[in-house]
Amino acid sequence: MAYGKIYMLPCPISEGNPYDVLPEGNRAVMAALDYFIVENVRTARRFLSAAKIGRPIEELEFAECNEHTTAMEIEPLLRPVLEGRSAGIISEAGLPGVADPGADVVALAQAKGIEIVPLVGPSSLLMALMASGQNGQSFAFNGYLPIKPAERSKALRHFERRAHTEGQSQIFIEAPYRNEKLLGDMLSTLMPTTRVTVAVDITSPTQFIRTLSVAEWRKMPAPEMHKRPTIFIIGR
Repeated sequence: MAYGKIYMLPCPISEGNPYDVLPEGNRAVMAALDYFIVENVRTARRFLSAAKIGRPIEELEFAECNEHTTAMEIEPLLRPVLEGRSAGIISEAGLPGVADPGADVVALAQAKGIEIVPLVGPSSLLMALMASGQNGQSFAFNGYLPIKPAERSKALRHFERRAHTEGQSQIFIEAPYRNEKLLGDMLSTLMPTTRVTVAVDITSPTQFIRTLSVAEWRKMPAPEMHKRPTIFIIGR
């Protein structure tokens, strides 16, 4: 029996998105699927309903894969695909498989020879970089910085050195309720000439994207970012 395929299905990265960032062709792919591996079932059902895929959501089967899913629980998620059904993978926001537990499913699927089909859609990481004016030829996504102050300061200095010596833009995310603390730590740790991008609520009506030197950020009020999705970039 031939295996099914796995489609990587991007979804909006914010509510109230004023931009049509999902290609129309994605809907046809989603409408043809009845099995979805998702980070959050409630979010995925809401996304598919809003996408108007032309079939009742109640007819669809969902399997959840998130940060609590163990390695032993991943293989059963692929059983329908191995039996010939195609599946869609949906993150809570943006691109599945990028800063997302869906990558673990894809890694196992690759090992089993299942075809992976990535579709075009919004990535907050790349959209922040696009609008930042930082180096888009060489960049690194570093995920989350350490929480402990001493370790965080050490990491910030390490990535700042990379930004200055290699010219490589350093991209970070943070838990939304710790955004303000991270920016404060960056402004107290980094050199005055280092450029920092703060990108908040990308694609939403309240979007804010600004790149300034540390010295310039210190002279102005911090942007409102508490509990708002934010991308940070360090550059030279």
